[in-house]
Amino acid sequence: MENYQHILIAADFSEHGRQVITRAQELAERYQAKLSICHILEDFPIADFAYEPMISIDVDMRDAMLDSGKKHLADIGRKFNIPTENQWVEFGSPSLNLVRLAESNHVDLIVVGSHGRHGIKLLLGSTANGILHHALCDVLAVRLTKE
Repeated sequence: MENYQHILIAADFSEHGRQVITRAQELAERYQAKLSICHILEDFPIADFAYEPMISIDVDMRDAMLDSGKKHLADIGRKFNIPTENQWVEFGSPSLNLVRLAESNHVDLIVVGSHGRHGIKLLLGSTANGILHHALCDVLAVRLTKE
């Protein structure tokens, strides 16, 4: 098995996110790999007041969410020495966009938290599960524990 060359962190900004980032950083140091990080904002549709067909989040709210995500990711990037050009914030499907980003940036390992917050997501989060089923590279699901 060859060493990993490019590791992508799937950041969800949760209270457990530091565990995922720390594990990815350890692996990047071990393999002398490039480290990147991304956060995908789900584009939840919302209904208008007359219960008409679903409409997407309005442009102002979307821009505010993207700006906030970029600032948060920039803070993490500074703290963990991840260059700006290796930080991505996007709207879309978390698992599909992560897989697309990994493929287009020649990532050979995606590091993601092991579970969501409730229900079946406790076994393996829907995002982690989606990444595992669609990624063409290795995926490490970091077991999240109470810190």
